[in-house]
Amino acid sequence: MLLRRELLAALGAAGALPAGAALAQGGTQGASWPTRPIQVVVPFPPGGQADVTARPVSAALERVFRQAMPVVNRPGAGGIVGTASVARAAPDGYTALMALSSHAMLPESERLQGRTPAYTVEQFAPIARFTADPTVLLVPAGSPWKTLADFVADAKRRPGVITYGSAGNYSTLHVAMAMLTGAANLDLLHVPFQGGGPALTALLSGTLDSLASGPGPASVHVKEGKLRALANWGSQRIPGFEDVPTFKELGYADVEFYIWTGLFLPVATPSEIQERLRQASLQVCETDEALKRALDTAGSPIAYLDGPAFVNFFNEDSARLVRAVQRIGKVD
Repeated sequence: MLLRRELLAALGAAGALPAGAALAQGGTQGASWPTRPIQVVVPFPPGGQADVTARPVSAALERVFRQAMPVVNRPGAGGIVGTASVARAAPDGYTALMALSSHAMLPESERLQGRTPAYTVEQFAPIARFTADPTVLLVPAGSPWKTLADFVADAKRRPGVITYGSAGNYSTLHVAMAMLTGAANLDLLHVPFQGGGPALTALLSGTLDSLASGPGPASVHVKEGKLRALANWGSQRIPGFEDVPTFKELGYADVEFYIWTGLFLPVATPSEIQERLRQASLQVCETDEALKRALDTAGSPIAYLDGPAFVNFFNEDSARLVRAVQRIGKVD
């Protein structure tokens, strides 16, 4: 598939640089990196899954590099604006991207809309995957829906009335819900937001009826009794959400979806810098107890992958999600 060939070629091109060429490309930065703060761009507003992961990861990496790693939220167009800004950034190791599984879906959505993509996946080098969480279907605790069966039955009685939010058209949250509406033959009203954080805020305020969310941002609100989780998109029940069944358990065999978070650099970043960041990422995931506690508390335990394993996962997952975007088709 084209996506796989493009990504492997890009990773191979970056990894093929010999040490001398990498240092020549990065100048003294290759030998001494980092000598100044490293900006981590989250292409969504605060409060969503990428943001919840980026902040403790950046704090842990700061302890390794002894350099600041500020998280910069740069939302817009469902993640396209911030991601494209990293694609255009200098490949010097001082601008990184914390992306979601929508990373490969967004260029395909641009093509469906008849636009030239603002970025393509071959512009990025995958460094490390930190989390991989199935989404959960959330509704306000005060809603009449106690179970998924209640929700589905009401949606069938009132087609086009029950709303669901997302982080924008073709975002991870949109695709997850599209999988459900297709499998259950539901007509729900899609309300796109600038990111998962604002959509979750709308759900909490009662201005939105339902939302697919990563378990991290949702966990505290479910525990506090503000939201109710009806089902999850994973292959098994989620720690901390043990009483929430999977869609597969409830008879929807093809409804499976994960929100993962991964760190990327511009593909032309010297290979030595890529490897240093990759090794530091592995180090903090294995040894930094504060990072582990933060992600566990957020409901998104570490699910680390790097190198070829992350590339292979990215290719397989992205190919499936691109097909899902193509099934959604053009959104007016």
